[in-house]
Amino acid sequence: MPRFAANLSMMYQEHDFLDRFAAAAQDGFRGVEFLFPYAFAAHEIAARLQGAGLSQVLFNAPPGDFEAGERGIAALPGREEEFRSGFARALAYAEALQCPRLHVMAGLVAPDADRARMHDSYCANLSWAAAQAHAAGRTVLIEPINGRDMPGYFLQRQDQAHAIVEAVGSPGLAVQMDLYHCQIVEGDLETKLRRYLPTGRVGHIQIAGVPARHEPDTGELNYPHLFGVLDALGYAGWVGCEYRPAAGTREGLGWFRTAQRRSTSHKVSSSMAHALCALHAVHTFPEM
Repeated sequence: MPRFAANLSMMYQEHDFLDRFAAAAQDGFRGVEFLFPYAFAAHEIAARLQGAGLSQVLFNAPPGDFEAGERGIAALPGREEEFRSGFARALAYAEALQCPRLHVMAGLVAPDADRARMHDSYCANLSWAAAQAHAAGRTVLIEPINGRDMPGYFLQRQDQAHAIVEAVGSPGLAVQMDLYHCQIVEGDLETKLRRYLPTGRVGHIQIAGVPARHEPDTGELNYPHLFGVLDALGYAGWVGCEYRPAAGTREGLGWFRTAQRRSTSHKVSSSMAHALCALHAVHTFPEM
């Protein structure tokens, strides 16, 4: 069973942000992610992580003016210096939080935009950022986002993201595969997982129910089956729970508790099987 990380930007909104870490740990999460940490000092967040015994697994680099509607600047020509300055700030936070992954948002396509020029700017910025991240022991992630939730976002498809990662060719760059977005844009999720996970280019996975982006046990997707696919493919990374609870975070964690029980049961069964094999190896019998 995958390792699940609570997304503290969407989950636990019953609490102030810095109190969400302890709440997630109390519910059994061992990892967390969120969108942006920059409203708080890095040492404040680091203290909450350490106090709750949590790993920070992901957050976003600065996206430009988010409040004004910007959704990243990595693919926007002419914003290179701002991008580099923001990414340097993200790396400093990643060091303080011991976070291995940084999501870089591409940005929105203006009606009169030159997509080819945007693509070139995107690849150049990603190449620079991935080199900086790799030198620091981090990985840059790019995420296809559906156009219903984020109209006009530059990066929307898995094949587009993987082609960019291949073109950049840096070990510090990977794809953030959000199954919620992928289902809305493309569907065929098991096939997509079986196609892309073996490439080694998927650095993080996220989940939510489709279509309402509530708990993963609501909506049209069979997540228990998909979790089994992840196990079968040997996925050892984190699965970020980037969903909006329908009626309270803790009240909607039935799916998580079920997953924990299945994981515990699987570990017990595996331990018993190993013990029986060892016992059989010790107690050999003579031929009759």
